[in-house]
Amino acid sequence: MITDQDEITSLAELEAFLLLVENGGLGLENVEGVALATHNSNGRPFVAVLDDKHQLLLGRWVTQDVFENGKDLVRMGPRKRH
Repeated sequence: MITDQDEITSLAELEAFLLLVENGGLGLENVEGVALATHNSNGRPFVAVLDDKHQLLLGRWVTQDVFENGKDLVRMGPRKRH
């Protein structure tokens, strides 16, 4: 379930979210993956943080542009900034 109504509106925001998940900044346990998906009932796109059983731990809405253009970022992971 997605309770946060904030929407990721840029690839930079998506990257920051992915880094936060990767670095454990959200306090989630048992994170195994991240995917872009669409909500079954309304078709709205979101980024999903999944556990080892592919169950949704956390979701965040994304714009259609981020959904279409952020696939490689989600697939390959965020770039590390030093």
